[in-house]
Formats: sequence, structure tokens, C-alpha cells
Amino acid sequence: MVFHKQKTLNVSYEYAGERLDRFICKSLGDLSRTLVQRLIDENLILVNEKSIKAGYKIRANDKVSISIPDLKEAEIESEKIPLDIVFEDKDLIVINKPQGMVTHPADNVHSGTLVNALLYHCKSSLSGINGVLRPGIVHRLDKETSGLIIVCKNDKSHNEIAKQIEERKVKRHYLAIVHGKVQHDLGTVNKPIGRNKIHRHKMAIVLGGRKAITHWKVLKKSEKFTLLECSLETGRTHQIRVHMASLRHPIIGDKTYGKKNDTVEKMMLHAYKLIFIHPKTKKEIKLETEMPERFTQFLSRDHMKLIL
Repeated sequence: MVFHKQKTLNVSYEYAGERLDRFICKSLGDLSRTLVQRLIDENLILVNEKSIKAGYKIRANDKVSISIPDLKEAEIESEKIPLDIVFEDKDLIVINKPQGMVTHPADNVHSGTLVNALLYHCKSSLSGINGVLRPGIVHRLDKETSGLIIVCKNDKSHNEIAKQIEERKVKRHYLAIVHGKVQHDLGTVNKPIGRNKIHRHKMAIVLGGRKAITHWKVLKKSEKFTLLECSLETGRTHQIRVHMASLRHPIIGDKTYGKKNDTVEKMMLHAYKLIFIHPKTKKEIKLETEMPERFTQFLSRDHMKLIL
């Protein structure tokens, strides 16, 4: 095996008692915890020349040997697809993703994704986290959700933004139009989310699931529909969609969690505002998009003229 990097760390007394994976991430700074754990599982990280688990509590004078294999080229074709670029510099690019675009290629989707477009636009300057060159994606949006998404151009930025997300420092605000008249003007949903035990492609409120918190505020409402601003404290898969459905106010156009008789084709969920700290300059970046056309068209229809 050809190695991209080999490193030896000697544990000082100040780090004694720390988890092995956390210690490596702190010491090197350019490796994600996911990659570190994978390297440990593959016996590419050794402590005192012995295999060890990620949760091992390191001791003073331990010798940690790290071997990182050569990064693999992502087997994804670049495509010349127009991008709505909201912000870009040498470290980051923030895209206003259109509704209907998949973020990353999957088994059944190989082209037309945001990553295909980014590979053409950014060429070789995307981060290589988790052992694959140039994915760049640090968080995702569902195919039917439009809005702002951060893409990183180097591993240092990727790790820093991922850390901000993990520590809930990245502020993500969404616009959503839901069924029904939401009675209270403000609210919070604090319900754990996990994989649906029957329908594995869906998420659900699950006892013992991962902590999920969504805050919402009413912007406008009529007798049949409500326009909400939703902000995420956590970022679970389908979080806003599952939480709103649990309140019996599913998002309009949501074919997975919405009403069976919903005839609206496009889902009314848009990530319109993003606030984070730039990984290099340490300055606050605040980005905001206009309300999508599908929202304004829906709100202008006859049944929304009675909005309060």
C-alpha cells in the first residue's frame, strides 16, 4: 500500500486520559474524526505498535503511529452545469442549490448533481476529507429542498466548518409553507429522530433516536396554510420535514411525510439564510437568498390572499 502521509505522535502528560481518536484530530488538525476511526479499524493507526480501539484512553509516553493511504480520486464526472454562486473565495464556495438537484451522486444517480457541477467549476480545488479527493461537501440538502449549502475547497476549511456544525455554531434558517393554520406564533420541537423501523427509506420520531431540535416562527398564515421560518439547532436527516409532520403541519409538496391528497408538485422548503465563521479570516459570514419563485407563486394564489 502506498501512503500519502505517515506520522508518529508521542503523548504528553497533558493529553493523558483523552480518547485516541480525539487526540489525533486535535494533534493533526487536517483529519476528520470519521477518517481517523476508519484508519483505526483498518489497523493503520497503532499505539505502541499494537492495534487499539478508537475509544482507547491514551497514556503519557504512548507512541501513536499513523499511516494514511493515498487519497482516491472520486469516480465522478465533471459536468458544465450552471451554479448560483452566492459566495466564493480560496477556501469556500456557497451555492444556492436549486430544488430538484441531488447534492451528491448515489447508486441510482450518477450525473446532474451538485458535485458534478462543482468538479467542473472548481477543478481540483475541493477538499479531500475521508480518504476521497475532491468531494467538498460538508453538509447536504435533500433533493427537493432548495437553498444555501457550504462547499469547502481544502481539508482545513472542511474540518473547521464540520466542527462548527458539530458544535452548533453554524446557523441555518429555512422558509417552509406547511398545511394548516399554526396556532402559536413561536415554538420548538424537541423530538429524537431515527430510521423508520418499517420503511427504511424514511426517518421518524424514534425513542432512543438522535437528539433533534427545530425552532419555528410564524411569518404569515391563513386558515389553510402557514409560512414559517425554521431554524435548526441540530441537523438530522429530514429533520424539519419529520418535525413538522409530527405537529400535523406537514410541509406542502412533501411526498414522503406530507398529506396523501397533496397535489403540489414542488416541496415548499428552502434554506434561505446561513451564518457561520469563516475558517481562515474568523469573520462572521452572513448570507441570505430571496424567497424562491415557487413560494411567491403559491403565496399569490387566491387561497392565500387572506393571509394575516
